[in-house]
Amino acid sequence: MKIHKFIDRVKIVAKGGDGGNGCVSFRREKYVPFGGPDGGDGGRGGNVVLRADPDTDSLIRLHFNPHQRAESGTHGQGSNRYGRKGRDRIVLVPCGTEVYDAETGERLADLVRPGDIFVAARGGAGGFGNARFLSNTNRAPREHTPGEPGEEKILRLELKLVADAGLIGFPNAGKSALLRAISHAHPKVAAYPFTTLNPVVGTVRFDDFTTVRVADIPGLIPGAHEGAGLGFDFLRHVERAGFLIHVLDMAGTEGRDPIEDFKTLRRELALYKTDLAERDFLVVANKMDLPAAPANRERFVKETGCDAIPVSALTGEGIPRFLEILRQEVRLRQPLRPSPDLPPSPPPPDPETA
Repeated sequence: MKIHKFIDRVKIVAKGGDGGNGCVSFRREKYVPFGGPDGGDGGRGGNVVLRADPDTDSLIRLHFNPHQRAESGTHGQGSNRYGRKGRDRIVLVPCGTEVYDAETGERLADLVRPGDIFVAARGGAGGFGNARFLSNTNRAPREHTPGEPGEEKILRLELKLVADAGLIGFPNAGKSALLRAISHAHPKVAAYPFTTLNPVVGTVRFDDFTTVRVADIPGLIPGAHEGAGLGFDFLRHVERAGFLIHVLDMAGTEGRDPIEDFKTLRRELALYKTDLAERDFLVVANKMDLPAAPANRERFVKETGCDAIPVSALTGEGIPRFLEILRQEVRLRQPLRPSPDLPPSPPPPDPETA
Protein backbone atom coordinates (compact mmCIF):
# COMPACT_ATOMS: atom_id res chain seq x y z
CA MET A 1 0.00 0.00 0.00
CA LYS A 2 1.37 3.42 -0.96
CA ILE A 3 1.47 5.85 1.97
CA HIS A 4 1.63 9.57 1.24
CA LYS A 5 3.28 11.50 4.03
CA PHE A 6 2.43 15.15 4.36
CA ILE A 7 5.46 17.34 5.07
CA ASP A 8 4.99 21.09 5.52
CA ARG A 9 8.30 22.07 7.11
CA VAL A 10 11.76 21.18 5.92
CA LYS A 11 15.33 22.45 6.08
CA ILE A 12 17.46 22.26 2.94
CA VAL A 13 21.02 23.03 1.86
CA ALA A 14 21.12 24.83 -1.51
CA LYS A 15 24.48 24.95 -3.29
CA GLY A 16 25.03 26.86 -6.51
CA GLY A 17 27.35 25.34 -9.09
CA ASP A 18 31.01 26.34 -9.05
CA GLY A 19 32.34 28.38 -11.94
CA GLY A 20 34.79 26.70 -14.33
CA ASN A 21 38.43 27.71 -14.36
CA GLY A 22 39.93 29.89 -17.06
CA CYS A 23 42.39 28.24 -19.44
CA VAL A 24 46.04 29.03 -20.25
CA SER A 25 46.66 28.24 -23.90
CA PHE A 26 48.64 29.61 -26.84
CA ARG A 27 47.89 29.31 -30.52
CA ARG A 28 50.66 27.23 -32.01
CA GLU A 29 50.32 26.63 -35.74
CA LYS A 30 53.11 26.32 -38.27
CA TYR A 31 52.00 29.11 -40.57
CA VAL A 32 50.54 31.44 -37.94
CA PRO A 33 53.43 33.40 -36.44
CA PHE A 34 52.86 35.13 -33.12
CA GLY A 35 49.64 33.22 -32.57
CA GLY A 36 49.30 34.59 -29.08
CA PRO A 37 47.17 33.51 -26.13
CA ASP A 38 43.84 31.80 -26.84
CA GLY A 39 42.72 30.39 -23.49
CA GLY A 40 38.94 30.66 -23.01
CA ASP A 41 36.94 31.58 -19.94
CA GLY A 42 35.31 29.04 -17.67
CA GLY A 43 31.53 28.59 -17.67
CA ARG A 44 29.31 30.04 -14.96
CA GLY A 45 27.84 27.66 -12.39
CA GLY A 46 24.11 26.98 -12.40
CA ASN A 47 21.63 28.43 -9.88
CA VAL A 48 19.39 26.57 -7.46
CA VAL A 49 15.89 27.91 -8.21
CA LEU A 50 12.72 27.27 -6.19
CA ARG A 51 9.56 27.40 -8.31
CA ALA A 52 5.96 27.26 -7.10
CA ASP A 53 4.13 24.39 -8.76
CA PRO A 54 0.33 23.88 -8.50
CA ASP A 55 0.72 20.11 -8.93
CA THR A 56 3.05 19.77 -5.91
CA ASP A 57 1.20 19.52 -2.59
CA SER A 58 3.90 18.66 -0.07
CA LEU A 59 7.57 19.21 0.73
CA ILE A 60 8.13 15.48 1.04
CA ARG A 61 10.66 15.28 -1.80
CA LEU A 62 12.89 17.81 -0.09
CA HIS A 63 12.42 16.02 3.22
CA PHE A 64 14.15 12.95 1.76
CA ASN A 65 16.54 14.90 -0.48
CA PRO A 66 17.51 18.08 1.40
CA HIS A 67 20.78 18.70 -0.45
CA GLN A 68 20.07 20.52 -3.70
CA ARG A 69 23.08 21.31 -5.86
CA ALA A 70 23.23 22.93 -9.28
CA GLU A 71 25.65 21.83 -11.97
CA SER A 72 29.10 23.42 -12.08
CA GLY A 73 30.39 25.21 -15.17
CA THR A 74 33.06 23.50 -17.26
CA HIS A 75 36.59 24.81 -17.64
CA GLY A 76 37.70 27.00 -20.53
CA GLN A 77 39.72 25.48 -23.36
CA GLY A 78 42.19 26.54 -26.04
CA SER A 79 41.17 28.20 -29.30
CA ASN A 80 39.16 30.69 -27.24
CA ARG A 81 36.55 28.07 -26.37
CA TYR A 82 34.49 29.09 -23.39
CA GLY A 83 33.36 26.54 -20.84
CA ARG A 84 29.70 25.49 -20.83
CA LYS A 85 27.40 27.11 -18.28
CA GLY A 86 26.17 24.77 -15.57
CA ARG A 87 22.50 23.79 -15.69
CA ASP A 88 20.19 25.34 -13.11
CA ARG A 89 18.65 23.08 -10.50
CA ILE A 90 14.88 23.71 -10.61
CA VAL A 91 13.21 22.63 -7.36
CA LEU A 92 9.41 22.41 -7.44
CA VAL A 93 7.66 23.45 -4.23
CA PRO A 94 3.94 23.82 -3.39
CA CYS A 95 2.21 27.15 -3.89
CA GLY A 96 2.21 28.88 -0.52
CA THR A 97 5.81 28.00 0.41
CA GLU A 98 7.65 30.54 2.53
CA VAL A 99 11.46 30.61 2.39
CA TYR A 100 13.50 31.60 5.45
CA ASP A 101 17.20 31.91 6.16
CA ALA A 102 17.70 29.08 8.65
CA GLU A 103 20.42 30.95 10.53
CA THR A 104 18.93 34.45 10.85
CA GLY A 105 15.23 33.64 10.55
CA GLU A 106 14.78 36.32 7.87
CA ARG A 107 11.97 35.64 5.41
CA LEU A 108 13.47 35.69 1.94
CA ALA A 109 10.54 34.80 -0.31
CA ASP A 110 6.85 33.88 -0.35
CA LEU A 111 5.97 31.70 -3.33
CA VAL A 112 2.19 31.95 -3.59
CA ARG A 113 1.22 32.04 -7.28
CA PRO A 114 2.01 29.23 -9.73
CA GLY A 115 5.28 30.03 -11.47
CA ASP A 116 6.69 32.26 -8.71
CA ILE A 117 10.45 31.69 -8.47
CA PHE A 118 13.21 32.40 -5.99
CA VAL A 119 16.93 31.97 -6.67
CA ALA A 120 17.99 30.12 -3.53
CA ALA A 121 21.70 29.92 -4.34
CA ARG A 122 23.52 31.57 -7.23
CA GLY A 123 26.22 29.87 -9.23
CA GLY A 124 29.79 31.11 -9.18
CA ALA A 125 31.24 33.15 -12.05
CA GLY A 126 33.61 31.45 -14.45
CA GLY A 127 37.31 32.27 -14.32
CA PHE A 128 39.15 34.27 -17.01
CA GLY A 129 41.41 32.57 -19.54
CA ASN A 130 44.80 34.01 -20.42
CA ALA A 131 43.44 35.63 -23.60
CA ARG A 132 41.79 38.16 -21.29
CA PHE A 133 45.20 39.38 -20.06
CA LEU A 134 46.74 40.19 -23.46
CA SER A 135 48.07 43.76 -23.63
CA ASN A 136 50.72 45.81 -25.40
CA THR A 137 53.14 45.17 -22.60
CA ASN A 138 52.15 41.55 -21.92
CA ARG A 139 52.16 39.68 -25.23
CA ALA A 140 52.36 36.18 -23.77
CA PRO A 141 50.31 36.23 -20.56
CA ARG A 142 50.15 33.11 -18.48
CA GLU A 143 47.74 34.55 -15.97
CA HIS A 144 44.30 33.01 -15.51
CA THR A 145 41.75 33.00 -12.72
CA PRO A 146 39.90 30.08 -11.14
CA GLY A 147 36.13 29.89 -11.14
CA GLU A 148 34.29 31.29 -8.14
CA PRO A 149 32.55 28.85 -5.81
CA GLY A 150 28.76 28.85 -5.90
CA GLU A 151 26.70 30.20 -3.01
CA GLU A 152 25.72 27.77 -0.28
CA LYS A 153 22.75 28.52 1.94
CA ILE A 154 20.83 26.68 4.61
CA LEU A 155 17.14 27.46 4.15
CA ARG A 156 13.98 26.64 6.05
CA LEU A 157 10.86 26.09 3.98
CA GLU A 158 7.38 26.30 5.49
CA LEU A 159 4.18 25.54 3.64
CA LYS A 160 0.95 27.41 4.23
CA LEU A 161 -1.77 25.94 2.05
CA VAL A 162 -3.35 28.25 -0.51
CA ALA A 163 -7.11 27.77 -0.66
CA ASP A 164 -10.20 29.86 -1.32
CA ALA A 165 -11.85 28.61 1.87
CA GLY A 166 -10.78 26.69 4.96
CA LEU A 167 -12.90 24.17 6.87
CA ILE A 168 -12.34 24.38 10.61
CA GLY A 169 -14.11 22.71 13.48
CA PHE A 170 -13.80 20.29 16.37
CA PRO A 171 -12.73 16.68 15.80
CA ASN A 172 -15.58 14.54 14.44
CA ALA A 173 -17.59 17.60 13.34
CA GLY A 174 -17.72 16.13 9.84
CA LYS A 175 -15.24 18.34 7.97
CA SER A 176 -13.69 15.47 6.02
CA ALA A 177 -17.07 14.01 5.17
CA LEU A 178 -18.21 17.42 3.94
CA LEU A 179 -15.11 17.79 1.76
CA ARG A 180 -15.76 14.34 0.30
CA ALA A 181 -19.34 15.34 -0.48
CA ILE A 182 -18.43 18.51 -2.38
CA SER A 183 -15.19 17.55 -4.15
CA HIS A 184 -13.14 14.66 -5.52
CA ALA A 185 -10.84 14.67 -2.48
CA HIS A 186 -10.76 11.51 -0.37
CA PRO A 187 -9.72 12.41 3.18
CA LYS A 188 -10.02 9.63 5.73
CA VAL A 189 -13.40 9.48 7.48
CA ALA A 190 -13.90 7.48 10.68
CA ALA A 191 -15.82 7.66 13.96
CA TYR A 192 -12.95 8.72 16.20
CA PRO A 193 -11.21 12.05 16.91
CA PHE A 194 -8.28 13.32 14.83
CA THR A 195 -9.02 11.06 11.89
CA THR A 196 -7.51 13.79 9.73
CA LEU A 197 -3.89 14.28 10.74
CA ASN A 198 -2.84 16.37 7.75
CA PRO A 199 -4.48 19.26 5.91
CA VAL A 200 -6.24 18.13 2.74
CA VAL A 201 -7.16 20.40 -0.18
CA GLY A 202 -10.15 19.49 -2.33
CA THR A 203 -11.10 21.16 -5.59
CA VAL A 204 -14.81 21.84 -6.06
CA ARG A 205 -15.70 21.93 -9.77
CA PHE A 206 -18.95 23.45 -10.95
CA ASP A 207 -20.96 22.75 -14.10
CA ASP A 208 -19.29 25.62 -15.99
CA PHE A 209 -15.89 24.08 -15.08
CA THR A 210 -14.88 26.87 -12.71
CA THR A 211 -13.21 25.70 -9.53
CA VAL A 212 -12.94 26.54 -5.83
CA ARG A 213 -10.18 25.14 -3.59
CA VAL A 214 -11.28 24.14 -0.08
CA ALA A 215 -8.83 23.08 2.65
CA ASP A 216 -9.80 20.64 5.39
CA ILE A 217 -7.82 21.58 8.50
CA PRO A 218 -7.38 18.93 11.25
CA GLY A 219 -9.71 19.36 14.22
CA LEU A 220 -9.09 22.10 16.76
CA ILE A 221 -9.56 21.82 20.51
CA PRO A 222 -9.32 24.34 23.36
CA GLY A 223 -5.73 25.52 23.69
CA ALA A 224 -4.93 24.93 20.03
CA HIS A 225 -3.32 28.38 19.79
CA GLU A 226 -0.76 27.15 22.34
CA GLY A 227 -0.15 23.89 20.51
CA ALA A 228 -2.75 21.65 22.17
CA GLY A 229 -3.88 18.76 19.99
CA LEU A 230 -2.50 19.41 16.53
CA GLY A 231 -2.40 23.10 17.46
CA PHE A 232 -0.56 25.75 15.57
CA ASP A 233 1.19 23.15 13.38
CA PHE A 234 -1.96 23.30 11.27
CA LEU A 235 -3.67 26.50 12.39
CA ARG A 236 -1.24 28.39 10.15
CA HIS A 237 -2.68 26.62 7.12
CA VAL A 238 -5.87 28.68 7.38
CA GLU A 239 -3.93 31.97 7.20
CA ARG A 240 -4.13 32.11 3.39
CA ALA A 241 -7.78 31.09 3.10
CA GLY A 242 -9.97 33.82 1.63
CA PHE A 243 -12.63 33.07 4.23
CA LEU A 244 -13.40 30.43 6.84
CA ILE A 245 -16.13 27.81 7.10
CA HIS A 246 -16.97 26.78 10.66
CA VAL A 247 -18.30 23.23 10.59
CA LEU A 248 -20.34 22.40 13.69
CA ASP A 249 -21.72 19.08 14.89
CA MET A 250 -25.21 20.48 15.33
CA ALA A 251 -26.51 17.20 16.78
CA GLY A 252 -23.96 17.27 19.61
CA THR A 253 -23.06 13.62 19.07
CA GLU A 254 -19.85 13.95 21.14
CA GLY A 255 -21.74 15.39 24.12
CA ARG A 256 -20.66 18.96 23.29
CA ASP A 257 -22.84 22.02 22.84
CA PRO A 258 -22.56 23.45 19.29
CA ILE A 259 -22.85 27.01 20.67
CA GLU A 260 -19.89 26.47 22.98
CA ASP A 261 -17.97 24.83 20.12
CA PHE A 262 -18.55 27.91 17.99
CA LYS A 263 -17.40 30.28 20.75
CA THR A 264 -14.30 28.16 21.36
CA LEU A 265 -13.38 28.17 17.67
CA ARG A 266 -13.73 31.94 17.48
CA ARG A 267 -11.65 32.38 20.62
CA GLU A 268 -8.85 30.08 19.41
CA LEU A 269 -8.62 31.93 16.09
CA ALA A 270 -8.42 35.30 17.86
CA LEU A 271 -5.74 34.09 20.27
CA TYR A 272 -3.68 32.58 17.44
CA LYS A 273 -3.91 35.59 15.13
CA THR A 274 -6.24 38.55 15.49
CA ASP A 275 -6.89 39.00 11.77
CA LEU A 276 -8.18 35.41 11.49
CA ALA A 277 -11.00 36.21 13.89
CA GLU A 278 -11.83 39.29 11.80
CA ARG A 279 -11.96 37.35 8.55
CA ASP A 280 -15.31 36.63 6.87
CA PHE A 281 -16.80 33.26 7.72
CA LEU A 282 -19.74 30.95 7.19
CA VAL A 283 -21.26 28.53 9.67
CA VAL A 284 -22.29 25.09 8.48
CA ALA A 285 -24.64 23.08 10.68
CA ASN A 286 -23.64 19.50 9.91
CA LYS A 287 -25.37 16.21 10.85
CA MET A 288 -28.84 17.67 10.33
CA ASP A 289 -30.10 14.14 9.64
CA LEU A 290 -29.93 13.37 13.38
CA PRO A 291 -32.95 14.07 15.66
CA ALA A 292 -31.36 16.62 17.99
CA ALA A 293 -29.94 18.80 15.22
CA PRO A 294 -32.99 20.93 14.19
CA ALA A 295 -33.69 22.15 17.73
CA ASN A 296 -30.00 22.86 18.35
CA ARG A 297 -29.76 24.84 15.13
CA GLU A 298 -32.79 26.96 16.03
CA ARG A 299 -31.25 27.68 19.44
CA PHE A 300 -27.86 28.44 17.84
CA VAL A 301 -29.30 31.01 15.42
CA LYS A 302 -31.31 32.66 18.17
CA GLU A 303 -28.41 32.96 20.66
CA THR A 304 -25.53 33.81 18.32
CA GLY A 305 -27.34 35.77 15.62
CA CYS A 306 -25.40 33.83 12.97
CA ASP A 307 -27.09 31.87 10.24
CA ALA A 308 -26.08 28.21 10.11
CA ILE A 309 -26.39 26.51 6.73
CA PRO A 310 -28.10 23.17 7.40
CA VAL A 311 -26.42 20.20 5.71
CA SER A 312 -25.85 16.51 6.13
CA ALA A 313 -22.60 15.32 4.63
CA LEU A 314 -23.87 11.77 5.05
CA THR A 315 -27.15 12.04 3.14
CA GLY A 316 -26.40 15.05 0.92
CA GLU A 317 -29.16 17.16 2.45
CA GLY A 318 -28.47 20.89 1.95
CA ILE A 319 -25.27 20.33 -0.06
CA PRO A 320 -26.52 22.03 -3.28
CA ARG A 321 -27.49 25.19 -1.36
CA PHE A 322 -24.18 25.20 0.49
CA LEU A 323 -22.27 24.90 -2.80
CA GLU A 324 -24.14 27.84 -4.28
CA ILE A 325 -23.39 29.99 -1.21
CA LEU A 326 -19.75 28.89 -1.34
CA ARG A 327 -19.54 29.87 -4.99
CA GLN A 328 -21.03 33.29 -4.33
CA GLU A 329 -18.68 33.96 -1.40
CA VAL A 330 -15.60 33.12 -3.46
CA ARG A 331 -16.84 35.13 -6.44
CA LEU A 332 -17.17 38.21 -4.20
CA ARG A 333 -13.45 38.03 -3.48
CA GLN A 334 -11.92 36.93 -6.77
CA PRO A 335 -12.89 35.53 -10.16
CA LEU A 336 -13.40 31.79 -10.19
CA ARG A 337 -10.62 29.89 -11.94
CA PRO A 338 -11.42 28.11 -15.20
CA SER A 339 -10.71 24.39 -15.21
CA PRO A 340 -11.16 23.05 -18.77
CA ASP A 341 -11.42 19.36 -19.58
CA LEU A 342 -12.29 18.41 -16.02
CA PRO A 343 -15.65 16.97 -14.91
CA PRO A 344 -17.74 18.77 -12.29
CA SER A 345 -17.75 17.48 -8.75
CA PRO A 346 -20.00 14.48 -8.16
CA PRO A 347 -23.63 15.25 -7.24
CA PRO A 348 -24.61 14.71 -3.62
CA PRO A 349 -26.21 11.34 -2.79
CA ASP A 350 -29.95 10.98 -2.95
CA PRO A 351 -31.29 11.21 0.63
CA GLU A 352 -33.88 8.50 -0.13
CA THR A 353 -31.27 5.98 -1.30
CA ALA A 354 -28.36 6.94 0.99
